[in-house]
Amino acid sequence: MKTTDKGKSSYLLYMDEMEQWRSDMLKVFLVEDESVVREGLRDNIAWQQYGYQFAGEASDGEMALPLIRRLHPDVLITDIKMPFMDGLALSRIVSQEFPHIKIVIISGYDDFEYARQAISVGVEQYLLKPITRMTLQKVLQEIREKIENEREQERYVEKFREEMLEYEQFSRRNFFEKLFEGQMSVQEIYEEAQKLSLELDAACYNLVMVSFWEKRNPGERGQDSGLLVRKQEELMHYFLRYPDFLVFRWNITTYGILIKGDMRQMEELKTKCVDNITRICSEPNIEMEWYLAAGEPVERLSLLPECYSKVNHMLSYRFLRPRQHILPERGIEGAEGTNAEAGGLGGVDIAKADPDIIKGFLMRGQQDELEDFVDSYLESQKDALQSRLFRDYLTLSIRFTSIAFAETLGYSQEEFLKNTWPDKMQSISLDVEDMKPYMVSLLGKALELGSRERESQGKKIIKKALDYIEENYAQDGLSLNAAANAANVSANYLSALFSQEKKMTFTEYVTQKRMEAAKKLLRGTEKHSGEIAAEVGFKDPHYFSFVFKKTQGCTPREYRTGRN
Repeated sequence: MKTTDKGKSSYLLYMDEMEQWRSDMLKVFLVEDESVVREGLRDNIAWQQYGYQFAGEASDGEMALPLIRRLHPDVLITDIKMPFMDGLALSRIVSQEFPHIKIVIISGYDDFEYARQAISVGVEQYLLKPITRMTLQKVLQEIREKIENEREQERYVEKFREEMLEYEQFSRRNFFEKLFEGQMSVQEIYEEAQKLSLELDAACYNLVMVSFWEKRNPGERGQDSGLLVRKQEELMHYFLRYPDFLVFRWNITTYGILIKGDMRQMEELKTKCVDNITRICSEPNIEMEWYLAAGEPVERLSLLPECYSKVNHMLSYRFLRPRQHILPERGIEGAEGTNAEAGGLGGVDIAKADPDIIKGFLMRGQQDELEDFVDSYLESQKDALQSRLFRDYLTLSIRFTSIAFAETLGYSQEEFLKNTWPDKMQSISLDVEDMKPYMVSLLGKALELGSRERESQGKKIIKKALDYIEENYAQDGLSLNAAANAANVSANYLSALFSQEKKMTFTEYVTQKRMEAAKKLLRGTEKHSGEIAAEVGFKDPHYFSFVFKKTQGCTPREYRTGRN
């Protein structure tokens, strides 16, 4: 038997083509109480020639309804006057249950009232008997073209929605940043939420935040495998299914889930949220670190900044308790019973001052977590800090760890210590009240240098991505993954970095660039819309027109003629 290069037989290819052809055909269902008329329409119309499959028939509306519910036809042709259930009653039910079904009513009554009722139901055509084959064929052709246009628009809307989903998540993140930082009034919160189609009405709110990253050298930012992406997508897909949870990305490693509901539901919803995050992140042998902090309910949107502040403080404990995934709702208590004497180290738990804790924070922490981390760190050593020797040990440990971190970034000890608070000290010994400003000054400087280095690296990555976009925006296959490969980072990392640097998403930037190029071609050349679509990266000229109108507020033709 003849086969293709891939080894598939011609027969199988033919069967595949036939199956595809059948799936593209529209299903039509006929309801007519006069058997002669019904059989004449069924047998004398070349349904397949016009792209239709005759799916079924019935003699009245009552018999037809269960068949329609089972077969889901695309077109319903029904007589208006029938026993048991007439065509108007059937049409009302079908249009409510299946608004996509196109209805054609055939009638032997030239009565305006019937026609008016048919129009109110939303039928496509009202045909008077006797119906000629040519008339019905013309109607079928018009309906098919209308359905195809509607489906094409639906595909365009869905494709555009998928492409803009990244932008929606970016806008959502900006909204929640302003919300939790208390930058909006309650009225502004509701106005912004409405623009993003976020339903915030509830009697009570709570917040859960989860931070996770792969177990690898923290300095290898952006070099993650697909593991992190899969887990982030799993987290998003789970919570997007439930209206009680609003999930959003907070930064490259952290996600937030806003819980909303009645006060009596909050504990159950919180437990459900925590349990499912644990399920998603606790896969056996998974090479991923994750930490979760859950807040306490508040009854006002205006109190969410306070709720966030507490959750963010809890999350800072992830550096102090690296093996505890669900972080405490109260601060870590000091070393009880140490009885550390003012001049000695007896009973002090030195493990709590492990330099790796400071090192981990400098590598993973964010500037806005600094004070929370320092407070948590000192609180965990509250009793031990009464010992002068311990304070001296801790001071030197923090100093040396910070200097070592700065040196990995290419800064000398002198450069690092310049203008820092401890650089101005006459003695290394500090009082208890001096420990916080000491740590904030030293660690803040180290974080600033790390942020500066990451920003520099980030700009180089963005430059590579922008160069790639400039060279390839006219290619239909341009994607975030392709740009990430060109920049030698993961798509997940590039997406977050691009939003942070450019204040717009990768997809939004590419679309904007394509539209600007299209506008220049529309006004500066005589090329038709199809040619321009291909030149700016759209294989489908109809989709190009759809996106142009969606983003620019007018069609390409209207823009070219200066009507916009």
